[in-house]
Formats: sequence, C-alpha cells, structure tokens
Amino acid sequence: MTHNPATSGQADYRTLAEFPDYAGAQRLVDLLSDRGFPVENVRIVGTGMRSVEQVTGRLTNAQAALRGAAGGAWFGLLIGLLFSIFVIGGWFWLWMLLLSALIGAVFGAIFGFIDHAATGGRRDFTSVSTLQASTYHVEVASTHFAEAQRVANLV
Repeated sequence: MTHNPATSGQADYRTLAEFPDYAGAQRLVDLLSDRGFPVENVRIVGTGMRSVEQVTGRLTNAQAALRGAAGGAWFGLLIGLLFSIFVIGGWFWLWMLLLSALIGAVFGAIFGFIDHAATGGRRDFTSVSTLQASTYHVEVASTHFAEAQRVANLV
C-alpha cells in the first residue's frame, strides 16, 4: 500500500522553520515551489489560535436596509438574467433586468431593516472576524525533510 503524506493527517512531519506571521511562512513555501520542491509534502501549521473580531463601525436600521437593498439588487439582477433568456425581441430584456434588480432591492431593504430591527439593539455594529495564530510552522514530510532543507538553503 502506497502512503501519500499530502493526503494523510498521520504522516510524520518535521518543522522546517517557524515564523511569527503567515506571510513569512508563505514566502518560504513559495521559495520551495519556485525551486521545484514537491510542495504537496509541505504544510503550514498555525499554533496558539485566537479569534479576533475587528469592529468596523456602527450599524443603524437605515444602514441595514441599505445593505439589504444592495444584496437584494444583486439577487434580483441574477433572477432577471435568468428570465431575460426567454424574452424575445427588442429592449424588453433590459427592462426585465432593471425591474428585477429594483424589485430585489426593495425586498432586500425591507428584510434588511426588519432583520436588524428584530435584534433589539443587541448588535448595533459591523465587524470582520479573523482567525490568527501566534506562530506559524512550515512543516515538511520527514521523507522529504533533508531535500527541503537543501532547497531552502537552511543547512
């Protein structure tokens, strides 16, 4: 039976290098790739994980309605595109797109407003969540470790 370390979580990996940020680990893997190393034997492992939620601003009912309108307009445009396939002749297909986007925007605004108002002020802000690690380890399957050290000029 052949063992593929890239697809098995139980392969024996060794740490090639450690970095304080993901960009450093990514640069090393990119270097290995550029030099022809079989990077399917490499993984980047973040340790000391934490969730960081960056608050980006206040969210009012009006802003929630505006966001809902934008999402609804895109959805309406998609539906309009599907319906316009069956429209024959003239510029009616363009009116179909515009009307669908408008209807989608109206319903999106209504539902966005209702959805935000229903929270009762418990979430009156917008944010972006990320997962961060305190360190990033570039690990290589032990069968390819010596080659990785040589290719990366780490020996």
